[in-house]
Amino acid sequence: MTDFSTLLVAGIPLVAVIFGLVEFIKSLGLKGRPLTIVSLSIGLILGMLYKVAVSGFPVGFAAWFTVIFFGLALGLVASGFYKFLDSRFPPVFTG
Repeated sequence: MTDFSTLLVAGIPLVAVIFGLVEFIKSLGLKGRPLTIVSLSIGLILGMLYKVAVSGFPVGFAAWFTVIFFGLALGLVASGFYKFLDSRFPPVFTG
């Protein structure tokens, strides 16, 4: 329960950073499936680094599983939410 409450409280600003990084990469011209893979990777890496920074270096299978699961959760949230919004709110061109 503590890990999910940490994700809900402390993970929200991290998701915003991930969205910002994905938008930056998107502005460089990356789109489609590669963009989804990059957003998942960024979320996975930053989520794992955050969990290690908060909890310390994992020792044992359970600790590693928690770190990987936390990173994967943030990566999937970032890439899944990004695709969700992208498919429901098409780009608007103003000029």
